[in-house]
Amino acid sequence: MEEFVLFDDPGIRGSLLPFTFTRPVADIRIGILKISEKWEHLLQSQARFHTQEYLQKKFPPSQKETLWINGAWIPDTDSLAAIKTLSKSQSLYSGKTLLAAYIGETEKNLSNLSSKETIQIESEPTLLQKTWNIFQFNGEEIVKDFHLLTEGRKSARIEDPHTIVYNESQIFLEEGVKVKAAVLNAENGPIYLGKGSEVQEGAIIRGPFSLGESSVVNMGAKIRGDSTVGPHSKVGGEVGNSVIFGFSNKGHEGYLGNSVLGEWCNLGADTNTSNLKNNYAPVKVWEYTKGGFANTGLQFCGLMMGDHSKCGINTMFNTGTVVGVGANIFGSGFPRNFVPSFSWGGSQGFSTFRFPKFKETAEAVMKRRSVILDEVEESLLKYIYDNTKSYRIWEKSS
Repeated sequence: MEEFVLFDDPGIRGSLLPFTFTRPVADIRIGILKISEKWEHLLQSQARFHTQEYLQKKFPPSQKETLWINGAWIPDTDSLAAIKTLSKSQSLYSGKTLLAAYIGETEKNLSNLSSKETIQIESEPTLLQKTWNIFQFNGEEIVKDFHLLTEGRKSARIEDPHTIVYNESQIFLEEGVKVKAAVLNAENGPIYLGKGSEVQEGAIIRGPFSLGESSVVNMGAKIRGDSTVGPHSKVGGEVGNSVIFGFSNKGHEGYLGNSVLGEWCNLGADTNTSNLKNNYAPVKVWEYTKGGFANTGLQFCGLMMGDHSKCGINTMFNTGTVVGVGANIFGSGFPRNFVPSFSWGGSQGFSTFRFPKFKETAEAVMKRRSVILDEVEESLLKYIYDNTKSYRIWEKSS
C-alpha cells in the first residue's frame, strides 16, 4: 500500500475545535507523534487526508482507491491487526462509528457503504473525541510512541557528568541533543529528547515526557510528567500534563497545567493557567458544537489555545479557558473563559484583531523560525477569520 487516507469524522471534528480549525483531526499531536505519524509508522506508508475543503490545499487528498481510516482513531498493535485482516469488501466499525474501509476513486461518500460487509472491532478503540482528551491520553501515548520509535535502537549518550539520571534505560536521546546539569527522572515513564533539542542547566524533568526536534527546555524549568513539547518550541517555568503542538513558546516563569497549545502560540512572561476550581467542582469548557459550555467531568483542566494565539506578560487564564485562532490577549485581570478567534484585548473587553494586522504579526513570528507564510496558509487563515465572525459578538453591534 503506497498511501492511505485519514478522514475527519464529522461527528468528532467539531468537538476538537479550535485545534481542527487549522488542521485535520489526524494532524493533532498526542504523545510524541501526530496521529497521522503513528499510522505511518505502523503501516509503513504515506498518509493523505480527507478533511474540510478549505484545508485540502495544505493537506492533499488521495485520488486512488485505498484504505480510509478514521483520523480520530489513535492506533496500537490491536488496531494494526484489525486493519490487516480487513478486506476490500468489508467496513470496520466500533458500534456506529466507522473506523476503516476501502474507498474507490469516485466513492467519496463515507455514508454510502451499504454494499460492504460490516465488521465490528473486537477490542475497544481509543478515539480522540474531545479537546481535553489530548492531555488526558498524553502520558500513555508517550509510552506507546517511545517504544515505537526506539525499539531496536541505541540512544545517544549523555556526556555531561553533572546531569543526574534516574532509570537511564527509559531515556532516549536522538542525534545532537544537548543536556547540561539537569535532572532526568524516568522512573514513572520514559523521557524522549528529539534531534537537536536542548535541556539547559537546572532543568528538572519527570517522565513521561517528550521534547521535539530543535526544541529547548530553558534553565531552571520544572516539567512534570505526561507532558509533550513539540518541535521548534521553547518551554520554561512549571509545566504539568500539557501538550504543545510545535513552533510555540512558553519560555518564562509561570504555570501551565492540563493544557493544550497549538502551533505558533506565545505565552508572555509569568503567564499562569488555573487548572483547578476553588470549589473543586468539575470543569466546564466552551464547546463549539454545543455553542456553549460543556461539562468535562474533569477536576483538572486548564487552557486550550488555538494556533497563532498570543498573550502578554502576567496574563491569568481561568480554569477551562478556550482561546480560538489568532487571538491577542493582554492586560490585567482574568479574560473571559471563551475567547473567540481573532480577538484583541482582555478582561476590559475585546475588539477584532483585523486580518492585515494579524498577518503582519504571523509573518514576523514565522520568519523567526525560517518559515514563510505562503498563499496556502494565508488563504486558510483568512477563511477562518471570515467564518468565525459570528463568535465575535461585538462585531454585531458595531
